[in-house]
Amino acid sequence: MTSASALISEHQLDDVLAWRAQGPVRVREFLADAHALAARLPGGEWLINLCEDRYHFAVGFAAGLLAGKVSLQPSSQSPQTLQRLAADHPGASWLADHPDAVPGLPGLAFPEPAALPRAEVHRIPLIDDDRLAAILFTSGSTGLPQPHRKTWGKLVRNGRAEASALGLLQRPQAVVGTVPIQHSYGFESTLLIALHGGCQFAAGKPFYPQDIVEALAAVPRPRMLVTTPFHLSTLLASGLRVPPLDLVLSATAPLSPELARRVEAHCGAPVHEIYGSTESSALASRRTLDGAAWRPMEMVRLEQEGDATHASGGHVEGRVPLADLIETCADGRFLLHGRHADLINIAGKRTSLAYLNHQIGALPGVVDAAFFLPDEPEGEERVARLAAFVVAPTLDVRTLMAGLRPRLDAIFLPRPLVLVDALPRNATGKLTRQALQALYAEKVAHGQR
Repeated sequence: MTSASALISEHQLDDVLAWRAQGPVRVREFLADAHALAARLPGGEWLINLCEDRYHFAVGFAAGLLAGKVSLQPSSQSPQTLQRLAADHPGASWLADHPDAVPGLPGLAFPEPAALPRAEVHRIPLIDDDRLAAILFTSGSTGLPQPHRKTWGKLVRNGRAEASALGLLQRPQAVVGTVPIQHSYGFESTLLIALHGGCQFAAGKPFYPQDIVEALAAVPRPRMLVTTPFHLSTLLASGLRVPPLDLVLSATAPLSPELARRVEAHCGAPVHEIYGSTESSALASRRTLDGAAWRPMEMVRLEQEGDATHASGGHVEGRVPLADLIETCADGRFLLHGRHADLINIAGKRTSLAYLNHQIGALPGVVDAAFFLPDEPEGEERVARLAAFVVAPTLDVRTLMAGLRPRLDAIFLPRPLVLVDALPRNATGKLTRQALQALYAEKVAHGQR
């Protein structure tokens, strides 16, 4: 006999689940919207949920569960990605904030409120734990996005484990997120912790500092900001006064202790980080200023075989190989030493891109920066040369190189170091190798400096 879990736990029907521009939305109202939308969805097994409005996405996700559909959550919404997704999932339809999101494919723009009459809801539905609920896709930072299947029971455990790790089960918060909800981090840390961690979520996806400040001011305390190092750096650089926060959560890129210290001083709230991946889901957390060690979430196990580490147990789907070099500690915590793919060996000396990026990002006046090891033309054999792209409006190349020399072995100094107005980060704040290769081709390979 299969087990089942509630669509929403840690909430009663009259509790507030979400905040929209129109005001709070209670659980029974959310469920009524989901039932009404489920009746309007096109047929087929797959639903490509493209909604950027977090409330629209959440209602669509719940409606898909009620209608027997699997949520497809692409990391990119480029026409090429969506056409490939449709080809791989025959009969797929889409849900979006606006019409004609995927030309040639059946779909639905999220209806206006008047078109979703709310029937009375008396109970929270149950969903079979073994049911495939969603397929999430990697960001494609090292190649084509890869699909990863998530069952309902594991998603429920995921939300509860993260909420427990962050102390949210004892003190639920209103969550404002700057990251896309289709992305595993945004999905887990804004929606799942609301559905299964007792929190509430704000509907918007603010990006610019003024929008973030306004979104935070629109929800009650205790409140939590789910964001990235890029957004935090930009928010501090704006000089805007941030409404009092109770928790800041960061992921998708390493967060320097210096930036975490500045955020805590400015926002008056502890800064925590989440470690995980689309493949494994969230695995561990830490308060950045408490040190480098990570504490695994409930029931998560890490097993090491040489340099390789696998995660399993709890909400992890199967046994998942991790992309990072990990050192386990005697107390059950662990340290990260960079990604396997980020390791660099030049003339017999080793380092990692994460270490290099940390060193250049710590220079005073640097707003954003990234090292890059370009692909060399086929047939050429020569010593690899690192490049670095830096956003530092008040500095010049000579000053930056002088700051790097005491920090790095000479062989790892960038040749060239290129000043740019901005780095080509995606919606989650990540830099894909493809984007950096294109920037290198534009600024370096064609002779521009």
